Amino acid sequence: MIIQAPYLVFLGDATDKLSIKMAQGVADWRAQLCIGEMSVPGCTVTTGLEQMDIPRAAKLGAKTFVLGFANSGGYLEAKWVPYIQEALKHGMDVVSGLHDKLTDVSDIRQMAQSLGRQLIDIRHPSEKFKTGTGKERVGKRLLTVGTDCSVGKMYTSLAIEKHLKAQGVSASIKATGQCGILIAGGGVAIDCVAADFISGAVEQLSPDADSTHWDIIEGQGSLSHPAFAGVSLGLLHGAQPDALVVCHAMSRYHMRGLPHQSLPTIIDTIRLNEQAARLTNPNAKVIGISVNTSSVSEEDGIAFCQALSQELNMPCVDPLRMGVATLLESLAL
Repeated sequence: MIIQAPYLVFLGDATDKLSIKMAQGVADWRAQLCIGEMSVPGCTVTTGLEQMDIPRAAKLGAKTFVLGFANSGGYLEAKWVPYIQEALKHGMDVVSGLHDKLTDVSDIRQMAQSLGRQLIDIRHPSEKFKTGTGKERVGKRLLTVGTDCSVGKMYTSLAIEKHLKAQGVSASIKATGQCGILIAGGGVAIDCVAADFISGAVEQLSPDADSTHWDIIEGQGSLSHPAFAGVSLGLLHGAQPDALVVCHAMSRYHMRGLPHQSLPTIIDTIRLNEQAARLTNPNAKVIGISVNTSSVSEEDGIAFCQALSQELNMPCVDPLRMGVATLLESLAL
């Protein structure tokens, strides 16, 4: 299905900035495709897009209503159904990245069918996948990995792709989550692929390419997160990465959602990911560290990155504050 622009992104009553990462991602990376955002009373966060309601957005030409929020479990709450129906009545398709499918809600499905509108559940792949083989593939691949989930793997991947293209290097983003898929316009929501087929799905997502081409593969989860390590491991094996970038968030003191689970060190994260990646690429290597320093001042963030770079003897940057040029210096481009 084709996602039609422009988008109206719906934040609901979100109060956690991380919970609107789908909306924030498309606002940050594809602002030209967005007409505005909509929230309801109780919402305390914003993407920075212009606030508007559904009728106004429709008058301005909005084609797609994007559910830009996520909750624990990714379920569709009944209170959002009337807003989805209103958007359908005003001529919009609806995009969701939740685990619950729009097409499984009869009231929404029936209205969309009667109005000839699309319901696009981008978290649910329609492709058929095979199990992975680990067979060597032509082309170059970089995978972002993390000390935790929600530490900036998608933003880092997008920043790297943008920089490479600006330098005239052939590169493509390979999205593996619902946010990345909305931004990139395609990909595979890897956390909805059956475990046995994760590595195979990534092999299909990043097939043979020109020997000088770089696929920048968006990472998911963390090998150190009890809930998401399985997805991270399948990605590592299927990506067959030549280069790895470790992503980390400052001011994070435990694994997200698990206050009893401490964060791994960056050194341990490097070791774990290189060891796992070398099953399918014996030469896989961490080339640098990407740090989300948004929790502190720019000055403190840069100082942290510089100190970490000296400690680890490898590039360390905040891609949004410092760019990614030094992160990629070791790559043979």
